[in-house]
Amino acid sequence: MTFSAVIVAAGSGVRAGPGQAKQWRRLAGKTVLRWSAEALLAGGAQKLVIVADSQARPVLDVAMKGLAGWTTTPGGATRALSVQAGLAALADRPADEPVLIHDAARPFLGAATIRAVLEALDDADGAIPALPVADTLKSGALESNVVTKPRNDLWRAQTPQAFRRDRLLAAYAAWEGPDEPTDDGQVVERHGGRVVVTPGDPMLMKLTYPEDFAMAEQLAGRARLTRMGQGFDAHRWGPGESVWLCGVEIAHKETLIGHSDADAGLHALTDAILGAIGKGDIGDHFPPTDPQWKGASSDRFLAHAVDLVRQRGGALVNVDVTLICERPKIKPHRAAMRARLAEILDLPLDRVSVKATTTEGMGFTGRGEGLAAQAIAVVETPA
Repeated sequence: MTFSAVIVAAGSGVRAGPGQAKQWRRLAGKTVLRWSAEALLAGGAQKLVIVADSQARPVLDVAMKGLAGWTTTPGGATRALSVQAGLAALADRPADEPVLIHDAARPFLGAATIRAVLEALDDADGAIPALPVADTLKSGALESNVVTKPRNDLWRAQTPQAFRRDRLLAAYAAWEGPDEPTDDGQVVERHGGRVVVTPGDPMLMKLTYPEDFAMAEQLAGRARLTRMGQGFDAHRWGPGESVWLCGVEIAHKETLIGHSDADAGLHALTDAILGAIGKGDIGDHFPPTDPQWKGASSDRFLAHAVDLVRQRGGALVNVDVTLICERPKIKPHRAAMRARLAEILDLPLDRVSVKATTTEGMGFTGRGEGLAAQAIAVVETPA
């Protein structure tokens, strides 16, 4: 089932304490907002609208760097107005297409939750993930006499909540009264729609208070799977005037022979990243028999591998490349190589390592017949 999605991220989040609004804070190395955006895009969202304060556009662009399939629109003074702004930004989508409305402050969204609410729309006007209330409920002011309330059939509503877009728009258009709706299911309910509950996820906690972030940091480690891949590549020396290594051109009396630019460092690293996510090797994606890759710059291969990681909701953690050769000398160029890799990978410099070694005159590298490279890449993906 195709669907679109709206992430409501225009709030100020004052209850989360001083500092940036909670959707822009970092959680396990990336913004709270990006967690949900990656999950929705990986789950199949055809178009993702992020409703955000227009003044937050610079930080939004940084938070979403490298992700495709999203757009943004300014939010309103209330959550309800922000949701309607998001729906309006989906006017180019089919009117009856399912749309998922999600709060940016719920980062740990899983594929099972997305599937459940979409499937429930087959015979309902709306579907919301929810958890049964497990605690005993009390009513009354703090430090006063309280009354126990029944908890039977009570649910803690979560997001994303799913609706047909035209049905939700009609419900919002008909909303009356001074009170503001607290979620979209309430709007469709009042409009006479049938809203059903699907199984919620305890991981879908809403980050509201400062202490929530400490708990979320611990959960983030459990929600992610660390994967490692290794790569190896070698090329023969031939006539030339320069050589490409780790994205840097080095003047040299020979060049490496290959179908592309023969950058052994980038080739090994590309294979390492592909291996970490189980996506084969560089030859599967860029066959040497295909003439379009003749002389191609290998940074295109590496960028493609990084994009595949992001498409599955993953992120690179760090990379380590070792060049094995007697010549050229790598140390004078190592800083430039690290900087170029950090740029292509969109990683901080301290997560990129480039080293070099020789084989003490042994083997094909020792005899000066060729150059070899090996690489290791560590990535995190949804568990």
